Amino acid sequence: MSLIRVYVIAAVAFGLDRLSKLWIVHWLDLINIRVIEVYPPYLTFVMGWNTGVNFGLFKDGGETMRWVLIAITLIVCAGLTWWARGKSSLPLQLGIGMIIGGALGNGWDRLTYGAVADYLNMSCCGLRNPYTFNVADIFIFAGAALIIVVGDRTHTKTT
Repeated sequence: MSLIRVYVIAAVAFGLDRLSKLWIVHWLDLINIRVIEVYPPYLTFVMGWNTGVNFGLFKDGGETMRWVLIAITLIVCAGLTWWARGKSSLPLQLGIGMIIGGALGNGWDRLTYGAVADYLNMSCCGLRNPYTFNVADIFIFAGAALIIVVGDRTHTKTT
């Protein structure tokens, strides 16, 4: 039952990421418009293509790096799936599923576009954020934070 719950959560995260990208990047035509001010400066859609990882790291790796990152995505998802076996904690399953769904969403982008479609830009308080991100990134970050906060409470301490 635990893996089914993780898979459902991953599917929801993946689906929400795909829907957001279809809506914002394609239907609103951000891919051509490049910038849509939604609620400036707090929320602006800015089209960005990330060929690397967070903050553009490894962006100059070309086609080889694209396939390396796709492989890493699949390995991480397989590892998280293996780790999730037998985990009964709902917050832990939620975190794992969110990371898997977000990672697969960004992996799908790499496979189909050759880069991850980023479009969310949030700035505040006179500080301009130069980076963009997407819904998959939110799921990955929130899932990792949830796992860190909740932890794997199935292991007992030995003294």
